[in-house]
Amino acid sequence: MKKLGIYIHVPFCLKRCNYCGFYSNAMTDATGAREAQTHYVQWLIGKIREKGEEFRKKYLVDTIFIGGGTPTILQPEAIEAIMGAIRENFAVESDAEITIESNPKTLTPQKLKRYRATGINRLSIGAQSMDDDILKYLGRAHDRADFLETYEMARKCGFDNINVDLMFAIPGQTKAQWQDTVEQVIMQDPEHISFYSLQIEEDTPFYNDYIDGRLVPLDDGLDRDMYHWAIGRLKSAGYTHYEISNAAKPGYECRHNLKYWSFDEYLGIGDSASSFMNGIRTTEKPREEYHENDFDDNAGEFVFTGLRKRQGISKREFAERFGREFWDVYEGRRARVQEFFDSGALLEEGDRLWLSEDGIDISNQIMAMFV
Repeated sequence: MKKLGIYIHVPFCLKRCNYCGFYSNAMTDATGAREAQTHYVQWLIGKIREKGEEFRKKYLVDTIFIGGGTPTILQPEAIEAIMGAIRENFAVESDAEITIESNPKTLTPQKLKRYRATGINRLSIGAQSMDDDILKYLGRAHDRADFLETYEMARKCGFDNINVDLMFAIPGQTKAQWQDTVEQVIMQDPEHISFYSLQIEEDTPFYNDYIDGRLVPLDDGLDRDMYHWAIGRLKSAGYTHYEISNAAKPGYECRHNLKYWSFDEYLGIGDSASSFMNGIRTTEKPREEYHENDFDDNAGEFVFTGLRKRQGISKREFAERFGREFWDVYEGRRARVQEFFDSGALLEEGDRLWLSEDGIDISNQIMAMFV
């Protein structure tokens, strides 16, 4: 049977952060929030059953990712019901990687213990920064102390695979503040660290501030300086930089997210969840999309997403998947790509094609050559 990753979207959070462009709804009224969450979970379980009827006999689930929003805002029995529905309606590997995203303000020992009992074996904590002033500026609901308490709590409750999300290039942030955040997180010794440059997304408070001139993005040079410093520091601490924005201890790379970058199939269930199944890309309502890939779409996406991985792409795998040699498909673009080979931004040796660390800084330019 083919392998499949399942993504479950929970569109609720304590509050919308100032930068967040994901589909989510802040839950401010306690009574109304509980009713909305209960209704959504019931609907979600129905969708899981529906998708199970369609795909159960064709796929073996080896990764599950419960994201949002903030799925840990739900009561533990809701997460138990979701996990139960997945196991009842899909064939799930015994060693499947099962991740849940969290905000430090939403976790308790009871929740964490019950998550572990359902088989959830990977916790992703949205820390973003160890600086309380920056967290307040970002609109986060937690502070540094909340993160540290949550992290220790998760360890005591049996989580031995923890990711910490960090953000840099925040307006007003200094390199010293970023370095302090990275150092403090390394001291906690998580298995995985994600580190993203702040992006200004439409329909967010930060976007409105940017349009009105109240927000000035950080200088590109400082952004890149922060990024490359973090790569070096994480490597020296024993992490492998395996994807543009992700580093992990050996053996702890996120198996689910690797599906997105390896042209593998994944099924999204829930509001605004995206799927890639049988060469068709879809996004659920309310951001509904449908696109049937052709050969050029498939080949371009294989290269575009694959180059995000530090190991790059395999030309042999390309030929096996698409029935044509890599440079036969892209022969007409070789001359345009040559400048990136000459500068050392794009590297080729034997079967592999990959970006150098400097090449990451212009990755979009390079990837666009193959789309």
